[in-house]
Amino acid sequence: MDYEIFDLGDVALQSGVTLPGAFLAYKTYGSLNDKKDNVIVYPTAFGDQHFQNEWLIGSGMALDPEKYFIIVPNLLGNGLSSSPSNTPPPFDRAHFPQVTIYDNVRFQHQLVTEKFGIQKIALVVGWSMGGIQAYQWGASYPEMVERIAPFAGIAKPWPHTFVVLDSLKASLMSAVGFDLSRLDQLTSENMRAVGRVYAGWGLSHAFYREELYREMGFDSLEDFVTGVWEASFMKMDPHNVLAMLWTGQHADISANPSYNGDFHEALKSISALACIMPGSTDLFCTADDNQYEANLIPNAILKPIPSIWGHFAGRGINRADNQFIDDNLKHLLALSTNE
Repeated sequence: MDYEIFDLGDVALQSGVTLPGAFLAYKTYGSLNDKKDNVIVYPTAFGDQHFQNEWLIGSGMALDPEKYFIIVPNLLGNGLSSSPSNTPPPFDRAHFPQVTIYDNVRFQHQLVTEKFGIQKIALVVGWSMGGIQAYQWGASYPEMVERIAPFAGIAKPWPHTFVVLDSLKASLMSAVGFDLSRLDQLTSENMRAVGRVYAGWGLSHAFYREELYREMGFDSLEDFVTGVWEASFMKMDPHNVLAMLWTGQHADISANPSYNGDFHEALKSISALACIMPGSTDLFCTADDNQYEANLIPNAILKPIPSIWGHFAGRGINRADNQFIDDNLKHLLALSTNE
């Protein structure tokens, strides 16, 4: 096991349900300094686990473990933190309670403060649903978070984003005829269709038109869709996926007692220096949506990733995109927060 467990105990979720024996899986990189002010929090995205964040961590990079103490908490529902696949009855599989991004960030705050005694975070960074968590950190703990850098992530699922996530859910639900009483019959084999649906959203029109999958070693479009999209989704537990999809569809940073649904107020309350990096060709977390959000955050700049890799410009696959993200993170970390 290359990660650690932080026991949360019996936690009251935003839904009102108490999840017994909850826990957060996390991994740290580097060392916490004496002043405890070299902290970077880097939450995982939908379907990802901590090791899938490691492409952005390394010597000489912005997230340099020789300089920073980097904490990567795993999203609830991802199979490592409390999830449908690892929770005992009565909350196992299809019976796992609804968990929000607000819940996730609240638990991460417990980890950071109770386990490590940290009071200041230099940066919260994340891709996709990790990006939503970066926004939530900034809105929930503005006095604590000095910088945020969401990339290919938005502060709430705008209606189109919600519909995309719903299409992934529907492709899975169709395997049991949309019968909620049959959810426990779902298997990883049923994830094949989910991968096919996501294949059309994860990458841009230009990526497919220019057949960039050939650079990845695939001879045909069919081989690529089967070898990447089907294969990666069929490794996931369907109940974990349904749990994370619910989290994503209800991930509004203002949907909590602090802001009572006032999205504009939540964005205006983020005092952190913010570098927001949408993929310029992202089809469902669009640069337009990020522009709207950035306009409301007092200290935000928008830096679209110039890439035809769509949503996956932030996935750590394409070298030029990786360099763009790392360069902007270095610049952001070099900026003074005037404290």
